[in-house]
Amino acid sequence: MDIQPPQRLAAHVEARPLDTGLYLVATPIGTARDITLRALDVLNAADVLAAEDTRVLRHLLDIHGVPLRGRRILPYHDHNGERARPALLAALAGGASVAYASDAGTPLVADPGFRLAREAAASGHRVHALPGPSAPLVALSLSGLPSDRFLFAGFPPSTRGARMTWLRQWMAVDATLILFESPRRVNQTLEEMCEVDANRITVVARELTKKFEEVIRGTAAELAQDPRMAVLKGEVVMLVDRPGAVVADEGMIRQALGARLGRMTVKDAAKEVAAELGLARREVYQIALSLDEGEE
Repeated sequence: MDIQPPQRLAAHVEARPLDTGLYLVATPIGTARDITLRALDVLNAADVLAAEDTRVLRHLLDIHGVPLRGRRILPYHDHNGERARPALLAALAGGASVAYASDAGTPLVADPGFRLAREAAASGHRVHALPGPSAPLVALSLSGLPSDRFLFAGFPPSTRGARMTWLRQWMAVDATLILFESPRRVNQTLEEMCEVDANRITVVARELTKKFEEVIRGTAAELAQDPRMAVLKGEVVMLVDRPGAVVADEGMIRQALGARLGRMTVKDAAKEVAAELGLARREVYQIALSLDEGEE
């Protein structure tokens, strides 16, 4: 069979008028050509443009040759949302089409757009979502972890105590866990995950769709010892496999309690261990009492 070499194709961006409403435009998380043709259509035709980072959207429009035609890009982000929202809602009320683009990825996923969408819908305006790149879904696809049931949990808390509680809660869910993390804190989070389940399969994905994309797989303990974790750069997504079946014998219960009784009350230690091991709290409490009495 004679296979012809690939040919350069001429894609076109449409300019047909848009219906009034809020258009949530997914933008690339790395590679600029991951933009969809429909997203370019909307960015070209919308009456009003808004963006989490106006510089990023302006650069994306320049790359793809979409002119501003005198339109301003209005900033809408965490720090100015309360001030900026009324103007965008007023534009909608006046019959305009408003396109909102996040910094990267799908709007409303870990960015401030959800309040704008919520108030637009509450005011009776139509909200349109344009599907496209999403870092959690790209990472899930690459991870090799089960994708039939997953939970996106955002960023863990910044303080150790709150983060440990957070990790114990979400790592107990019967689903693949997806979270964002600062590259400077990945090592610390992995070490704390080891306190919950050191053998849990974990994936660290960074710089997705970019030149230096990297996906690192292993148990939490293996990754915590991996020297690459200390020098990570770029955007990071972490994924954690769902918990396996745990058969806890009395020795395991005593060991878990022993690690806590010196710094927690008997009641709190029993509650935490019971939740971690999936056991009845009363059973664990009785063992905790015997350990506490033995130490006295």
